[in-house]
Amino acid sequence: MSDPQIDPAGNTQQFRAFAQRKDPEAVPQRRSPIVPVVAGVVVVLVIAAVAAYLIL
Repeated sequence: MSDPQIDPAGNTQQFRAFAQRKDPEAVPQRRSPIVPVVAGVVVVLVIAAVAAYLIL
């Protein structure tokens, strides 16, 4: 049987303390610089292909 003397607010306070705690692993990670590099390479290749098509 449950104990009628247990204060349910204690669990709520503990949860709030847990939820507000800063987690060092939850720091947002920076975007990888590989995406802009790949996009730049693709743009250069497309421009080179269009130039080669127009020249030939």
